[in-house]
Amino acid sequence: MIPDPALAPTQSDIPPEDGRQSLVLVTGPSGAGRSTAINVLEDLGHEVIDNLPLSLLPRLLDGPPLSQPLALGLDVRNRDFTTDALIDAIDRLASAPGVALQVLYLDCDEDELVRRYSETRRRHPLAPADSPAAGIARERDLLGPVRARADVLVDTTGLSPHEGRAEIERWFAPPEGRTLAVTLHSFSYKRGLPRGLDLVIDCRFLRNPHWEPALRPLDGRDDAVDAHVAGDPRFDGFFTSMCDFLVPLLPAYHAEGKTHLAIGFGCTGGQHRSVAVTERFAKTLAEEGWQVSKRHRELERRAGTGSPPAVRGQVA
Repeated sequence: MIPDPALAPTQSDIPPEDGRQSLVLVTGPSGAGRSTAINVLEDLGHEVIDNLPLSLLPRLLDGPPLSQPLALGLDVRNRDFTTDALIDAIDRLASAPGVALQVLYLDCDEDELVRRYSETRRRHPLAPADSPAAGIARERDLLGPVRARADVLVDTTGLSPHEGRAEIERWFAPPEGRTLAVTLHSFSYKRGLPRGLDLVIDCRFLRNPHWEPALRPLDGRDDAVDAHVAGDPRFDGFFTSMCDFLVPLLPAYHAEGKTHLAIGFGCTGGQHRSVAVTERFAKTLAEEGWQVSKRHRELERRAGTGSPPAVRGQVA
């Protein structure tokens, strides 16, 4: 079960006068995003040590607390790694009066891990002479007990690097450093809803460019398709009402501490109407000064590309 962010402590929740050493142990299967999480924590002000041998962990924490939070990356490549040793280390740290511990576990579906290894063509550390799938299966079995001890569980399946970064920031960024990042998704209902959407808008009532032979091979980023969708007599009222409803919600979400909002726009094929509406709404939010990025799932699937990083006040 993924803990509720509103209930889980973050590094910012530990007051300076507490006197404890803030410590995040970062682990999870190879390829699930552990390195990305380590980089994010470093950007957030943590002192980071990756692949520290477990036997050196007690020595690292000797003495007074450091002036900044500490993040340690641990996985099966550690020199003296065993499941029992890591569980024992977690137990000792959790009970240590001078340590404020959180275990961050990065997880991912097995099929997605296989795909990532196929793209990078790297050998799996637990199966250097075998297929990545064999190593992935062994590692997931090995880390199962550690996963059960996680304080924060982040499933990176289907997440772009930007979305994964936003998810880590949602848990560990101090309140004064948090902003609301908005990700807009276009998608096809035939392939189901994307993971992690907070709000969904159905665009299937709009006029469909698919039935125009000249527009069928194009997508919603094309001016001709956008004009066709916007030419629907119902479009102006729909888009104005949608903006009037959604835009005022963003400051409210931000005030409540939310750092990432995912809004989905769906249509039948995920190529024309949902893409056109996503593009228009992204421009609206950028003009309002919001940090906004886009992900056109079906277009990316066909092109084999991922979503670009977001830029504040601009459409990514």
